Amino acid sequence: MSRIETLAEYIVADTVYRYLIDRDTQQVGLVAFPLALRNALVTKRTGLKGLPYIDAMPDASDPPATELDPLVHLKIVGDWYPGAFSQGRTMRTSSSNARFRLASHNRITEADRVSVVTVLRSMEGLELTHRLGWHDGDSAVEITTTFRNDSSLPVTLEMLTSFSLGGITPFDPADAPGRLQVHRFRSVWSAEGRLESRSLEELHLERSWSGAGGFSERFGQIGSMPVRGFFPWIAATDTAANVTWGAQLAWAGSWQMEAFRQHDDLCLSGGLADREFGHWMKIVAPGEALTTPPATLACVNGGVDELADRLVAVQDRAVERQPAVEQDLPVIFNEWCTTWGDPRHDKVLAIADRLVGSGVRYLVIDAGWYKGERGHWGNAHGDWVPSATLFPHGLKATGDAIRARGLVPGLWFEMETVGSTSEAWHSKDMLLKRDGVLITVRERRFWDLNNDLAVAYLTQKVIGLLRDCGFGYLKVDYNETIGLGTDGAESQGEGLRRQIEGVHRFFDAIRVALPELVIENCSSGGHRLEPSMLARTAMSSFSDAHELVEIPIIAANLHSPMLPRQNQIWAVLHPGDSDRRLAYSLTSTFLGRMCLSGDVAALGAGQWQLVREAVDAYAQAAPLIKRGISRRVGAYGPSWRHPTGWQAVVRTNDACEALVVAHTFAAAPAEVKIELPTGRWQVVRVFPSPDGVRIEGRMLHWTTGGDFGGLTLQVRRVPQMTT
Repeated sequence: MSRIETLAEYIVADTVYRYLIDRDTQQVGLVAFPLALRNALVTKRTGLKGLPYIDAMPDASDPPATELDPLVHLKIVGDWYPGAFSQGRTMRTSSSNARFRLASHNRITEADRVSVVTVLRSMEGLELTHRLGWHDGDSAVEITTTFRNDSSLPVTLEMLTSFSLGGITPFDPADAPGRLQVHRFRSVWSAEGRLESRSLEELHLERSWSGAGGFSERFGQIGSMPVRGFFPWIAATDTAANVTWGAQLAWAGSWQMEAFRQHDDLCLSGGLADREFGHWMKIVAPGEALTTPPATLACVNGGVDELADRLVAVQDRAVERQPAVEQDLPVIFNEWCTTWGDPRHDKVLAIADRLVGSGVRYLVIDAGWYKGERGHWGNAHGDWVPSATLFPHGLKATGDAIRARGLVPGLWFEMETVGSTSEAWHSKDMLLKRDGVLITVRERRFWDLNNDLAVAYLTQKVIGLLRDCGFGYLKVDYNETIGLGTDGAESQGEGLRRQIEGVHRFFDAIRVALPELVIENCSSGGHRLEPSMLARTAMSSFSDAHELVEIPIIAANLHSPMLPRQNQIWAVLHPGDSDRRLAYSLTSTFLGRMCLSGDVAALGAGQWQLVREAVDAYAQAAPLIKRGISRRVGAYGPSWRHPTGWQAVVRTNDACEALVVAHTFAAAPAEVKIELPTGRWQVVRVFPSPDGVRIEGRMLHWTTGGDFGGLTLQVRRVPQMTT
């Protein structure tokens, strides 16, 4: 008889979250599976129905299919490190886990939110509190872990997970190699969000013959650009059962995810980057506690797309708290690709004059407004004194002139760093250090956001200037990473963690001081596209790929880890562009938030009319962009810089409407066929032209006209006639 039993289980939407308990050790674990498959699967190794596949206690010659995976993994300095030849690859499964036994397990209901609180305690007075919660209507859950020290001595942590999910489809190793796949999103500058799906065999995570080796694929990001290398996102699919599990972490600092395997099952976990991976140790004094960054977790009967729908839907709650001006997804104009770091009062007003009555709502003044006579936008920031040469009447006069033209003025800051030609560069006591030396990267240093004087300075320079000059939009850029960590704490990784908490506090302070301010999250394009920053801002710059042909590819990628309504996509417009090129750029913005830039004041009448038509079509499509489900089809080759073929994103909503955004690349087919959802469809709006577009049944036919074309099509399902 198995020693592992069900402690409790909860159904969220169509998913079962089951808590398991080991009767002997009183350790607790968590598994998840679709409700529809509760009794559908049988393991070869145990003969037990349902997920998880519980260890049937075979003899020593037949290793177990699975063992209980602890609800929380942690490592305390002084305890045994993990065995199974795994030290250096993982800090999971250390002897610290064995200290903790179940103390209580309760379901708590408050208004529209349910929380399941599991408390584990050690004999020494240490406590782990695992919280799993969801709101009415959610199809995913949020998990956090709190470590509390109620002992008489300080305790040093060197690992603590936000979540851990075990029991993922154990099966006989000889059964269907390639059955389990692990998914993650890779990301580099100007090429964000490439989905990577690899089998456990390709990741070299096949179980050893005896189960004596513990294997981990540990990946993540080190520093203050959380989407640099990977997104904080992981998933696994059982292709035979068509079930996918996954999680997304909300953290803007160093993080890690792990796919771990020792027995037949797979375990997923993640949280702060640990001591091995992120140089993190944390001393928790008696009476103190530490709570991990939250993770959103889901399980679905389906694949990566269906899982991503659930994880990203949870982000909508935070976005709804953004200023009311954001609710209809207004269009932005940013003058960066117009002046390239040399904004001037007269240049900005020339743009504003062109935008009057166009449907554009925000006009953002980007970098350079503070530079001196011989300064450069990239190293002059930090003092935040508006240039009297560029803005002879002051920034307020320019902002007022923008508002007089019916637009909301916006302003760029890179407020967390200082440039090498600024006076702030020399504020040594208020800047971050590592090894006693100021952290200096590419003519940038970093404010210490746990330093009261630094925070007071930024409050005056950023919040004060925005308020005094009447700006309604703030673009926050961030163009370097702090790296491994900082001084000022027991470890450099802990110093970085505290700095990220300071970043969050300052963003929150801006919101309190200026509740109607619209904030854009940018970090050299898309280096901060993670939930903790997305929740604090109205939208985010999708990438720095401002004028490249791969824009629609990157923009479509980001429908999986973030809401399109927060995904600001640029169309840079030039008088020398053909109408086809203009349409290619403009249609790309329908994959998220439309942001225009470029020399619009010099566009010809016909070109400007095309832009006006795009803005009008975008306003009509905004409800679908705001809420819906996206699916991508097509084939664009392995290279994003040199794409071939075509792609289309079909976005549908509950109102029986769909938006199709399609693009061709090099070597494009003469005709593209795109299957629409079930039903009969009628065309509502086409941009740029209905020529070459027809619908036959469920099939959309587009005569592409060749390479690098763009199309947006809004359709509505025709009601079925009844007799």
